[in-house]
Amino acid sequence: MAISSASSSMQDMFKQRKYPFIFSLFLLLMFVTLLLISNSQKSPIFAAIDFAQRTALIKSVPEFNPNSISTSTSTNLHQSDENNNTSINHESPLNNDRIDPKSSNIPLTINPEKSDTIISDELETFSYHWKLCPGPLAIDYIPCLDNWKAIKKIKSRRHMEHRERHCPVPSPRCLIPLPKGYKLPLPWPKSRDMIWYDNVPHPKLVEYKKDQNWVKKSGDYFVFPGGGTQFRDGVNHYIEFIEETFPTIQWGKSIRVLLDVGCGVASFGGYLLDKNVITMSFAPKDEHEAQIQFALERGIPATLSVIATKKLAFPDNVYDMIHCARCRVHWHADGGKPLMELNRILRPGGYFIWSATPVYKKDEGHKNVWKVMVNLTEAMCWKMVARTFFKRGRVGLVIYQKSDSSSCYENRKENIPPMCDQKKNRLNSSWYTPLDSCLLPLASSNYKWPAPWPQRLNTKPLSLSLETDAEETFNEDTRHWASLVSDVYLGGLAINWSSVRNVMDMNAGYGGFATALIDRPLWVMNVVPISGPDTLPIIFDRGLVGTYHDWCESFNTYPRTYDLLHSSFLYGNLSQRCDLVDVAVEMDRMVRPGGYILVQETIQMIKQLASILRSLHWSVTLHQHQFLVGKKDFWRPKDVARE
Repeated sequence: MAISSASSSMQDMFKQRKYPFIFSLFLLLMFVTLLLISNSQKSPIFAAIDFAQRTALIKSVPEFNPNSISTSTSTNLHQSDENNNTSINHESPLNNDRIDPKSSNIPLTINPEKSDTIISDELETFSYHWKLCPGPLAIDYIPCLDNWKAIKKIKSRRHMEHRERHCPVPSPRCLIPLPKGYKLPLPWPKSRDMIWYDNVPHPKLVEYKKDQNWVKKSGDYFVFPGGGTQFRDGVNHYIEFIEETFPTIQWGKSIRVLLDVGCGVASFGGYLLDKNVITMSFAPKDEHEAQIQFALERGIPATLSVIATKKLAFPDNVYDMIHCARCRVHWHADGGKPLMELNRILRPGGYFIWSATPVYKKDEGHKNVWKVMVNLTEAMCWKMVARTFFKRGRVGLVIYQKSDSSSCYENRKENIPPMCDQKKNRLNSSWYTPLDSCLLPLASSNYKWPAPWPQRLNTKPLSLSLETDAEETFNEDTRHWASLVSDVYLGGLAINWSSVRNVMDMNAGYGGFATALIDRPLWVMNVVPISGPDTLPIIFDRGLVGTYHDWCESFNTYPRTYDLLHSSFLYGNLSQRCDLVDVAVEMDRMVRPGGYILVQETIQMIKQLASILRSLHWSVTLHQHQFLVGKKDFWRPKDVARE
């Protein structure tokens, strides 16, 4: 009866030609329908391809509101597009058009029905016969550090050239075998003090450093007593002694970002975490077997590097402090280039702690080294603020402070070392660049030190551009990542964050992703690609750590060292320069079994990447139509590649 009456009423309105009323009713119904659809979904998504586009987009994308309304429909993951071929050929690079930030092809919406979609057999199949890397050392293979063909051709090893990067071309497409008996790593903080022996089965350090308490074997575990070459009785006493010697050093307040040169198994950096100091520990891949691998397995920030003939992959003027405890670097060698490299990366007013035998031993050899260091540091305008002897550890140490203004340089009797050319563009200037034999010019007035930790994390960075909108862009980026991480990453994805300790942001921008995770028991290696904007100084200004890298090459880390790799619109531009298959192989090398990748990308790029990962036996899940979560398992191929 009611239906019949309504139908009759509609017929009467048409007969009476009440078209304006009918049109208004239609618009009202459409509005209600759209409102109902959009209220069932949230859209905290911020779209960008690289950091430059991200900062441009942030002005046009409304600030995220958990109750924001969206009416767009999502793209079917498996729909065909005659103008966009997503099939993959492993013999040629994978290409994907650079996306215009204004393009409607950037997915900004969530599919309410397919927010968690397992990407399965409907994807195009990527076919490749995967094989294991060959040789007895394959389980620890690092392509750019283990390129023996290139290393054998090096004419001189006088300056440690053989420990530098020598990347193979083309990149190897073999997979790293697992050590026999490999297990999921122990959780943090337990892992700081012990790890599974089978995960890093290298016992040489146990015997080689048995008198220095670096590491011991206990049943199925390696145990780390907290000792080191200069702190055999425990690193905590050594850390406290440094602060007592020079109280201006306020661990975790004025001193937040530290570099430990020749770090051993990184116990110094591991224990400084308790004092809110984040330490980038580094050492070369050398006869101290697997020291950096031990550090990363423990969950301590570390990387493989060497002070040889090339600059370290860090910006100028960023570290609050640099530490060397018997690090086996001849700082005065080659005209003092190694020490000038420390001067380059040390923040004006920052400190260098040198704990070594020339500080206190009186034989002729040690006295000569000390004399050379005194002359060199004075010429570099470094001030000796403390020199002492640590009785408990039976070692001497000296603390230098770098000048924070140019006045000392201007008043030197001789311009030796000379000042660096100010006209040279120094952005991203440390990637494959020879060491300087000059000093960086400083501002004429006193340098401003970053705000104390933790305020410096969200304070305007000293390195931020002076453009009028730079600070607002920085603040908006921080707010964006805080919303995205809390509302999507931590609660809405298939990631067990309690198992995540070592994290890498493959294109870190301002470090907003790491900032949003600062209260979780993990650390983030912030990587700034050399092909993009140089934001790494800003990341250090915030009290975070990171490095430069080119993702067309292998990263300086051991296999199975990261629990999660994150990226946000990295692969579109990257696929213009190198093959996405090689990038996926490198991610497979770095991620531990049970670890994850978390990728925010266009649907076209997600299709390509997901199909490659599935061929590697990763499980891949699509969330909210633009977040790809991949999880690595224990699968390895049976066939072995030829050497």
